Parts: sequence; structure tokens; C-alpha cells
Amino acid sequence: MQGLTRGLSRRDLVAGSLMAGGGPAMAAARVHSPGIFQPEQLGADVERYFSFGVKASGGPGDGAAAAWLGDALAALGYELDRQVFDVPWFEAAHSELTFDGESIQVHPQPPAAQTVPSGLEGPLDIRAPWSGSARCDGAIALVVLPFRRWSALAGPEAQGAVDAAFAAGAAAVLLVTTGPTGEAIALNASSAAPPFPGPVAVLAPREAGPALTAASRGERGRLTIVGHGGRRPAANLIARRVRPGRPRLVLSSPRSGWFACAGERGPGVATWLALARWAPDALPDIDVTLLSTSGHEYENLGGELFLRHLAPSPEETALWVHLGANLAARDWNDLGTLTPLPSADPQRVLMVTEPLAAAARRVFAGQPGLEMVRAASAKTAAGELGNILSAGYREVCGVFGAHRFHHTAVDDLRCVDPHLTARAAVGFRDLIAARFRV
Repeated sequence: MQGLTRGLSRRDLVAGSLMAGGGPAMAAARVHSPGIFQPEQLGADVERYFSFGVKASGGPGDGAAAAWLGDALAALGYELDRQVFDVPWFEAAHSELTFDGESIQVHPQPPAAQTVPSGLEGPLDIRAPWSGSARCDGAIALVVLPFRRWSALAGPEAQGAVDAAFAAGAAAVLLVTTGPTGEAIALNASSAAPPFPGPVAVLAPREAGPALTAASRGERGRLTIVGHGGRRPAANLIARRVRPGRPRLVLSSPRSGWFACAGERGPGVATWLALARWAPDALPDIDVTLLSTSGHEYENLGGELFLRHLAPSPEETALWVHLGANLAARDWNDLGTLTPLPSADPQRVLMVTEPLAAAARRVFAGQPGLEMVRAASAKTAAGELGNILSAGYREVCGVFGAHRFHHTAVDDLRCVDPHLTARAAVGFRDLIAARFRV
């Protein structure tokens, strides 16, 4: 079902006229549009995005967020389209590990495989490294990942360990995602990957201790993963303001995620929407394409499909700005007790192509993480930004990162501060204004 769906509802397609005023004072007001970039407005947009709940691709929260953004863009006069595609999904009705009277919730890892309703029983095994010579036939293998702000399954430490455990005879695998909060960290995976030989799930480090102790004693356990799933439609939201023959600006930001994604996605979505509101008056002669992608959890599926089928060519694109994960989540003091700080989490990377480097250093000066302007590289970029750079776009600015609660169920409004979002949003606004000399 991958392709472009046209003929949207009247609510989704609202024609609008763009009017430009005159005089230096009005021109300056159009460029800066202070109301759009006030913390109050940006904070309200982050809260609205968060209010839609879990943003799993193609689910109710993802769809509600897309409808909200579509209404806002249509009211501004943008022409809307959707690019529809299929994604996997699974909702667990019962997912737990039980042993010796203990019960611990686990989080199924896509591509999800279920157990029989009564569960899968076997010895708990924590031997590592896993290898074919060290058999664990029929075991529930516990794989303790090294400390990291985990994001994806791909790679030798996670995917490689899962594959090795199954090769050694494991009947199921539990990944302990050791990270900065002790929470279970959901892992992105390929939508095209073949099913695992058996069930795989994530176990929160803060709850893993009893299971690891039981495994060291040679005890047995029972893993139960039962629910509903399959494939369902998800959609990229695409908005355009066409100016034939004029320079083209592309603004993109992912919309979907495993949980409610306040810090992971909220500031990026709010900044993207602010720039969409700002562009009609500030950039009246610029051709603008806006992209809000679904399918992020499946190795950037929505973004990759847009690049493959609908994106303007690199030759047609003057600038592509991508607003990825951890655009402006808050940092935390971690001296025994987590305490929120009024500064941004510095674990965010700003990459720009060389023509933009000097302006980027100026507008992002003093913003933790963003102030270190890095040369754009497809080899070192993460997320959709890597796909964009690999496609050969010549002028690109993008951000990606992982804040402390990245990919966890507790990534909520505690993880954001509207003043931090406003600082980042103003930086991207000023960088775009500098590029187009407005």
C-alpha cells in the first residue's frame, strides 16, 4: 500500500492567499515573528502533541497527531498530501516473565513473536558471549547489554547477541537495556526483517536483578507474550507551498515513536510547526515542502519512502532542514536522585554542510550540544538525517540525539521546558533566514 493518496477531505485541503506587507519594519517583523517563537506557543504545541498518547506508527496517537498538524497547515494555505505505507504492529495483552513466585513485565521487541497462551518454559541462562559451542537449548536467554542510551536493535551488541543466543539453541531472548534511567528502552528495528526464531523482549534493568540471580542459580522461568498484531497503514503528512522556479526549502521532522515521546519528538514537532507558520510571511518567494514522517521506529521507513518516491531532487533543493530526536529535551542532575535542570540535554548533534557552518556557529552559540557544529556526514549521521545525506542533498542542516529518557515509557512532560524549545527554534529560524538572506 506504499504510494500517494490524494483527494483528502475538504478540512484537509484549504486554499489560502499569502499577503506581504511593505516597509523595513514590517519586513523585520515577518522575518522574526516573535509570537510564533514564544515559549508559551511552543510549549502549548509540545503539550498538544504529547496529549495524543502513544505515537506508534499507524496507531491512534500517530493518526491524531497527523490530523492536528494537517489542520494547522491547511489553515495556513499549504496544500496537503499523504504518502501511505504499511508497518508492523503488535499490542501485548499479557507480557511477563515469571519464576520462583516473581513476576516481571517485559516489552515485546519487533518483529514481535508470541508464545502460546500458557507461555514458554525453560531454564534461565545468562552465559555470555553466546556461541554455538556453548549450547543453551530450550533456554530463556538473558542478554545484558552494555551501558548506553540505546535506540536501535541493529548492530553486533544487540542484534548480534540475539542471533548468537538463538544459534546456541535458546527458545527466547530477553534483552536488558542497560541505560541512564533503569527503564526498559524500546529498540528500533527493520520493518522488513524476518521474524525471530522465538520471542524476544526487553527487560528493564531496574527490574532485572531477581531474574539474573535466578539464572545464576539455574532456576527455570516462564515467558508469556500474548497479544494482537500484524500490519497496518501509516502515513507521511506532506504539505507544500509551490513557487515554480524559486529556491526550494524542505523542512522535515519525524512524528511517530514507541511511546508518548514528549522529549524525543515534542520539541522537534513544535519547532517544525513554528517554522511552517513563519515561512509564508518571512519567505514569500521560497518554495516550501513540509514533511512529517511516520514509520520512524522501523529504521526511518517513512522518511526513506519519501526520499525514494516523492522528494524533490537534490538539484531542485536549496536547503533541507531536518529536526530529529532530542532537539531540546531538558538535562537532569544525577547525583543519587534525578533532578531536572533548566538546561538542555547536550546529547544532541547538529550537522550542517559547509556553506551553513559559520551561520550555524553564530545562531547556536551557547546551546549545549548544538554549539558544536559538525560537518554533515552520511557515515556518522543517525536517523533520517543519514538517509537525507546519503541521497546527495548539498545544503543540509539537521539534528539528532538521545536524551536521558529516550525511547522509554516515562518520556513525559517532565522532560521538556518550553524555554529550551524556544531557544532551539529561534536558532533554526535564524539559520534559515541567513541562508535565504531575509
